Amino acid sequence: MVKRLYKSRKDKKLCGVCGGLAEYLMCDPTLIRLATVLLALCFGGGLFAYIVAAIVVPYEPAPESVLE
Repeated sequence: MVKRLYKSRKDKKLCGVCGGLAEYLMCDPTLIRLATVLLALCFGGGLFAYIVAAIVVPYEPAPESVLE
């Protein structure tokens, strides 16, 4: 199975980028959110990267419901 980066539907605060990245990297989403804020405050790159990811990265596919 190919591992793909998606925005999270279940663990999102703003757009789901940090939650999706945390799922992809298998780490705590809080760490990703803190790193994004620190990058945004120190270099401004975190905000730019977040906006680009929010536009480019698709949402994870919705789970298919089982209809009987």
